[in-house]
Amino acid sequence: MTIKQVGNTLIQPKHKASCHCGAVELRLTLPNGIENPRRCNCSICQRKGAIVASVALDGIEIVKGADVLKCYQFNTHTAKHYFCSNCGIYTHHQRRSNPNQYGVNVGCLEGVNPYELGEIKTVDGIHHPADRV
Repeated sequence: MTIKQVGNTLIQPKHKASCHCGAVELRLTLPNGIENPRRCNCSICQRKGAIVASVALDGIEIVKGADVLKCYQFNTHTAKHYFCSNCGIYTHHQRRSNPNQYGVNVGCLEGVNPYELGEIKTVDGIHHPADRV
């Protein structure tokens, strides 16, 4: 098992993520640790303020709480934003810019302090490439 260090945090290939109340639990496959951590300035991401990292679609397993996860879609309805209906925490979303990946809320990863990741880039979701003619 490969273990990668990000800041002061050791990342293993399989990692647990959960919402605040614990009703939703995910198991993530992160073979290279946290990849491409970022924020987005689109209308929803600006409001939730989460740092996200990419995970392959088959890299997320819902261990528990599928029944309490709610999905929110807007605009093109391509992206699917999931959150816990109990505590309201955004856990992950199927990406609009790459529907073959999920964006995962780094703050939900057990044992990871997102404030230790250093400088986090902000991507331009306001001027999304899919919106350009």
